[in-house]
Amino acid sequence: MARAMIEVESVVKRFGSTTALGGVDLVAEEGRVLALLGPNGAGKTTLVRILTTLLRPDSGSARVAGCDVVGDASALRHMIGLAGQYAAVDELLTGRENLELVGLWYHLERREYRRRAQEVLERFGLLDAGDRLVKTYSGGMRRRLDIGASLIARPAVLFLDEPTTGLDPRTRNDVWLFIEELVATGTTVLLTTQYMDEAERLAHEIVVIDVGSVIAAGTAVQLKARLGGATLEARVADPGDLGRAAALLAEVGNSHPRIDPDRQLVSIPAGHGTALLLAAGRRFEEERIALDDIGVRRPSLDDVFLSLTGAGSDHGPQEPEAAR
Repeated sequence: MARAMIEVESVVKRFGSTTALGGVDLVAEEGRVLALLGPNGAGKTTLVRILTTLLRPDSGSARVAGCDVVGDASALRHMIGLAGQYAAVDELLTGRENLELVGLWYHLERREYRRRAQEVLERFGLLDAGDRLVKTYSGGMRRRLDIGASLIARPAVLFLDEPTTGLDPRTRNDVWLFIEELVATGTTVLLTTQYMDEAERLAHEIVVIDVGSVIAAGTAVQLKARLGGATLEARVADPGDLGRAAALLAEVGNSHPRIDPDRQLVSIPAGHGTALLLAAGRRFEEERIALDDIGVRRPSLDDVFLSLTGAGSDHGPQEPEAAR
C-alpha cells in the first residue's frame, strides 16, 4: 500500500457557537491528488488551515508527512507548500524577488533559491515579467506567481485551496498540467475546488464535505455510480406533446418516465443505451412528435454534488471570515 501522507482523525474546530468541522476523517496517499469538494462555508478552508499549521484543532488529530500538525508544526512547515484562494504576493517586489524571498524563508542557499526562482518563472510563463513589480501584474499572473511560490521548497505535500479561481481557460489548463507533473514525481496534493471538471481531471480520490462533516468519499466513477446509470432524455418542441412523449417512452423503455414541464423534458432510465435511443427515435418519428433534442445522458460530478449537498451553495453554518 502507498504511504499515507495526510491523516485526519475526528478533527473538530469551532468558532464560538459555529462548528466549522464536526469530526472529520480522511486519508491522502503519497503521490496522489485528494480533492475536497463542498459548498461555501462547508469547512474546506478551515481544514486546510489546520493541516498547514495555521489553526489548531479543538479536538482530534492530524498528521502530514508523518508530522503532527500541532506538536511538530515547526518542522512540518518546511515540508509543505500552500497556495490559498487569493494570491499572497508582495506587489512592491518583483516576481523574482517574491520567489527568492520564499527560498530565504525555507533557508535555501542563495544559488539554489535563485535557480529555483528562475525555473518557476520559466515554467509559469512569467520570465519576461520576472523583473517587473508585481503591482503591474494581471490577476492571472499574480495567481501563477503565488502557485509557483508554493513550489519553491519542492514540498512533499502541496495544499492548493481553489487554485484556479478567476483564471482563464488556458492558464487553468497550464496549472492542471503542472499539478499532474508534480504528482508524477511523487508529490501529494490536497486540492479544494468548486469546479467539478477540475476534480474529475485531477483527483484520484474525492471527499465531499458539507456543514463541517464528510458526507461522501470515493473516486469520481464511484460517486457517479451512486446516482444510477444513464438516462434517455427527450425534449419536445411543443409543450402539448409532453403527455404523448411520456406515454411513448414508458412503452419503449418499460419504465415510469419523469416529466419536467419547465424544460419540456421527458426522461427514463437508459439501461440499454444506444439501442433504446434508436428505438425511441423511430417511435417519435412514427408518431410525428417533434423534438428539439434527444440523447442518452450519464450522471456528471455536478449531479453528484447537487444531489449530496442540495442546489444552494450558501446553506448551513458559515466559516468565520478569519478562517476562510
